[in-house]
Amino acid sequence: MAELVDAHDSKSCFARSESSILSSPTKVMELNKINSLVELFFIKYEEKFPKGAKAYEETFLVSLKNKDLPDTNSGPFTYSWGNVDTKIKILSNYLGKIISKGDRCILLSENRPEWLISDIAIMNAGGVTVPLFTTYSEKDYEYIINNCEPKVCIVSNFSQFEKIKNDIKENTIVISMDKFDGEIEFLENIFSKAEYNIKTSTESIKFYNNNLRRNDLACIIYTSGTTGNPKGVMLSHGGILSNCEGAQEILDTLVKNKKPVFLTWLPLSHSYEHTVQYVQILLGAKIYYAESLEKLLPNMALAKPTIMTAVPRFYQNLYSKIFLNFSKQKGFKKKLIENTILIGTKNLNNQELSFKEKIIDFFCEILVRKKIKKQFGGELKAFVSGGGALDQKIGEFLNSIGLPTLQGYGLTETSPVVSCNIPGKIEIETVGPPFKTNKVKIADDGEILVKGENVMLGYWNMKKETDDILKDGWLHTGDIGEITNEGNLKITDRKKEIIVNLGGDNISPSKIENLLCLNEKIKQSLVYGDKKTYLVALIVTESEENKKEIEFYLENLNKSLSLIEKVKKFKLIKEEFTIENGMLTPTLKLKRKKILEKYKKDLEKLY
Repeated sequence: MAELVDAHDSKSCFARSESSILSSPTKVMELNKINSLVELFFIKYEEKFPKGAKAYEETFLVSLKNKDLPDTNSGPFTYSWGNVDTKIKILSNYLGKIISKGDRCILLSENRPEWLISDIAIMNAGGVTVPLFTTYSEKDYEYIINNCEPKVCIVSNFSQFEKIKNDIKENTIVISMDKFDGEIEFLENIFSKAEYNIKTSTESIKFYNNNLRRNDLACIIYTSGTTGNPKGVMLSHGGILSNCEGAQEILDTLVKNKKPVFLTWLPLSHSYEHTVQYVQILLGAKIYYAESLEKLLPNMALAKPTIMTAVPRFYQNLYSKIFLNFSKQKGFKKKLIENTILIGTKNLNNQELSFKEKIIDFFCEILVRKKIKKQFGGELKAFVSGGGALDQKIGEFLNSIGLPTLQGYGLTETSPVVSCNIPGKIEIETVGPPFKTNKVKIADDGEILVKGENVMLGYWNMKKETDDILKDGWLHTGDIGEITNEGNLKITDRKKEIIVNLGGDNISPSKIENLLCLNEKIKQSLVYGDKKTYLVALIVTESEENKKEIEFYLENLNKSLSLIEKVKKFKLIKEEFTIENGMLTPTLKLKRKKILEKYKKDLEKLY
């Protein structure tokens, strides 16, 4: 592997690009002509800072976690574009001496600026990033490391190193972002011991690996899996760039001429947030890394994000908190809130307002929606929901109270986005029109099939599993859906999770679970009833005292459900389904098999 050298050395694969893409910094970036994610970063950098001008003055990455911890070794509070550019080059140079093209490099860390720096540097050195969730089980770490055989492991700290130290081979290079005792290389030492200082270089050129091509492997993202071992999804540079191109069309309408701000909290090891990184680079955004899910709201007030991405669980919790607060209001405030939701929903569905409603809506905007927006920083243009189905009622509610929420759809195997609602044209019961960069069709049995550059290259070392899901270039998603008259994709079921009752009827448990969790007393739920005459549920609640209220809620809910969807009985439990107890995946989906291992006997007693 060639080392990272000065660009006048034409023998190196790290060289200045003579591409016409760079010729006009003001020109709209043509993503379909960019060869790699690495090139995307350096071209954006060149576009923003010709000859490096003011690159060290504009903030790019902000780690909120480090704000009140000045004595930590986890890096400064803020990173400028120039800082990030320099660190990527230095780390690329270091890794280029260790790895060859295609070598896998583990990245095990919480969200922080060094994550993005490491990811780009690995690819720039010719390697393949393998992001790992910090919440995996010991068994998962062991399996993945044996499966992908990494040459390098970059970890955030000693705690993360402890999780994998017994699984990595002796000759594997380990780098830590935070310093700790031992023979481990410390990332800051790599930066400080660099052989040359790119920051003060008189050269304005950019060092990047121009041997990378769109169909080259960029990363292997292991699906968390609700059953069995994780599968390594191989995503290409072109696949993720294709996704960025589809997202650009939607997000450009939101940010317009204003520099967007993102607050990121979903793990960067998640394919959704991993791709969002490159959308953020494309938009020239300022990125804040949240401290934790618990501190998300105060972090939003500080960061003032314009766009925020999250999974349905976040919006479900948000809905419960706001709805609970609304239910406590009385008199004029209660009436105002009711009108805000009613008229907001009409606006969402493009229904014409009467003159009186327009006046009421004006006051709702000032007295309710504006105050709600302020709690989220005051600059929010949109929440973007992905990684699972968002309940229609939640989507309508959030949009009606002034929190625009766009629902998208995708899989890790599609880099990951397939479709997304468009601002101003939201059809809340759908996941929006497919991106123009991929094709979608519905199979005879209703399964959603996807084709395009964004579709994975395959599963790492799993030919049979790859052949089972990829047929004639079409990815078989396992989801059931339909295309509406307006051309939007609508998800109706999940093939693998469908309950087939004793009468042979197909029932979607997730639909009913989402409806159950709209009640603030119900934290989580699991619906059960395969090969049974009726459905039952496992309900997580704080106290047995909530039983009567839950019974009343379920009685009313059943009236709106079809006969086969009605939940006849339920069992209350206090233990939440969490990642730590193995009952949730790192992407917060139910591990049904694991839950049933513990509670199946309790559920069977309900029959």
